[in-house]
Amino acid sequence: MKAFVITLGVFLMPLAAAAAEADASRFQLEKSGDHFVRLDRQTGAMSICQDKDGALVCRMAADERAAYEDELDRLAKRVTALEQGGVAQRALPSDAEVDRSISIMERMMKSFMGMVKEFQAEENTNPLPQKT
Repeated sequence: MKAFVITLGVFLMPLAAAAAEADASRFQLEKSGDHFVRLDRQTGAMSICQDKDGALVCRMAADERAAYEDELDRLAKRVTALEQGGVAQRALPSDAEVDRSISIMERMMKSFMGMVKEFQAEENTNPLPQKT
């Protein structure tokens, strides 16, 4: 078992290294004065990063932040409109609709119970042989 785990580890190590390498090449940092500009190569998003207490802290560029805020506002308005429209559209069903639904359920239950009775009658007339 120990040999299997070691062999599995040897084969999976290159895969883990390749995955980490792909993430490492996703971003590109360029020094610009006293800060860094980080480019996300997958999305094209740019962030401004500064070194604070030994940690690199990044924030969105001003134009991306404005686009982000605009998208949030648009989505908030859409949610509000859907919530207001949804309340008006959610009315209780009429008595006729309720009666129709109940009659459909009654027919389904009667049909189901009829099948159960048929299976029980068939089982009583043709019992399975006891094998124990």
